[in-house]
Amino acid sequence: MGGGGLLWLIVIGALVVIPFWKLLPRFGIPAWVSLVAIIPLGALVLLWVMAFKDDGGRA
Repeated sequence: MGGGGLLWLIVIGALVVIPFWKLLPRFGIPAWVSLVAIIPLGALVLLWVMAFKDDGGRA
């Protein structure tokens, strides 16, 4: 993998991490946890955590 491949990996990683970085604090989770999305299946785990996080009774 050349320098161009590495650049694509960084771009795709940013496209996955940035939305989680903005959303997780709304769920009471620190923004740095969004870095877990870089790990394979990490984004899926974060989506499940956000989906089933107790919202304190808000509807």
